[in-house]
Amino acid sequence: MALLKTLFRLKPPHSNSHHQGLYRCLTASDLVVMGIGAIVGAGIFVLTGIAAAKQAGPAITLSYVLASFVCGCSALAYAELASSVGGCGGAYTYAFVGIGEFIAWLIGWDLLLEYGMNAATISIGWGGYLQSILQTCGITIPKALSADPFNGGIVNLPAMSIVLLLAAVLSIGTRESARFNKIIVIIKLAVIAIFIGIATFCFDPAKWKPFMPFGVKGIVNGAGFIFFAYLGFDAISTTAEEVVNPARDLPIGILVSLVICTILYVIVAGLLTGIMYYPELNVTSPVSTALLHVGYKLSSEVVAIGAIAGLTTAIFAMYYGCTRVYLAMSRDGLIPKLFTNIHPRSRSPRQLVWFLGSIMALIAGFLPIDQIANIVNIGALAAFAGVSISVVVLRRTKPDMPRPFKTPWSPFIPILGVVMCLYLMGSLPLITWVSFFTWMAVGLVFYFGYSRFNSVLHSPSS
Repeated sequence: MALLKTLFRLKPPHSNSHHQGLYRCLTASDLVVMGIGAIVGAGIFVLTGIAAAKQAGPAITLSYVLASFVCGCSALAYAELASSVGGCGGAYTYAFVGIGEFIAWLIGWDLLLEYGMNAATISIGWGGYLQSILQTCGITIPKALSADPFNGGIVNLPAMSIVLLLAAVLSIGTRESARFNKIIVIIKLAVIAIFIGIATFCFDPAKWKPFMPFGVKGIVNGAGFIFFAYLGFDAISTTAEEVVNPARDLPIGILVSLVICTILYVIVAGLLTGIMYYPELNVTSPVSTALLHVGYKLSSEVVAIGAIAGLTTAIFAMYYGCTRVYLAMSRDGLIPKLFTNIHPRSRSPRQLVWFLGSIMALIAGFLPIDQIANIVNIGALAAFAGVSISVVVLRRTKPDMPRPFKTPWSPFIPILGVVMCLYLMGSLPLITWVSFFTWMAVGLVFYFGYSRFNSVLHSPSS
């Protein structure tokens, strides 16, 4: 019983508020742009075609609506906790306050994997798009330097290069990084607008027949598959300590970016399946392939450049979120406090940025991570469920806690969010569950071997 009590001890709200150093410079517009940059990436430029071809057909539009509904329930929970709890740990901090240290550790450990592996996975996709653009210019990167050792190469230098480039950007400072991100997001949205403009005039309703070739099950499976496309809005919650007015701006950033991206996803998916038959979209670059199909070669190349911009901002958000979760967990003593000093001039954790970036770059450069990447979806769904549960628990245990933003129809919406997350998790393949439980088992060993004995919460002075 004593062990259970210590595992589920709660951290009081704003327990990290005494930590100074991170620079409050982000506004609501910065957060919306960051959210769009994080969400609109691999999903719209890579996964849409594969999901349509293999999972849902033209009904992939409904898969996006279903996935966005699940995200919406979780986003409302994130918005409430972001405005009331704060902290740079996102879902980890919320679970710590709402449920206790042990569950928070599991979610934090899960987030480190989700953000880190997501960034590394997208980096490989980024490298693939870069190579295709270089090839159109007559430049070919040797396979030895563009593929990992398990796929016939020595090292994937393009994938490593983007991680290290973003490490340099993030180490400069949060405000400067946000400006860089904003420029890239504008480029990405302009490219998407080009596609929408062309595809609207090439749309053929006949290609939507049959609309649901895989039935309702296909829509659900498609939602589970493309859920990866929505990862990123939760990374906004890790900016709390760097937002000028977090109580107001965080809910705006989370919810507005999710709405905008859902609209973009549904429009692009609908047009994509309306200019090419869905079985033909089983490619890693469906948007540019579709434009080639209707005879727009130059526009196809422009979209490829936009895809690189989209993937860059997605990597940026995942990378940023990973550093902030690590920072929050190290402050609580749950992981070693290596490399967590805040640089006095840039007001960013430079050493931590390069430490985690080096690990991501090595993974992207030397490992075949397609199997590891399968657990990103299940990890995100588990974190979303944890945040929704935290809202319900805190409404009962801390009813008087200030809540500038409240999840409507609570506890119905948070509980619905948990149920939908579990439902989508159930649609994922067995290998995904095995990988997820393996990672969590490693986390349990680390927690009981190190974290409990070094936790600030368990220290005599706490």
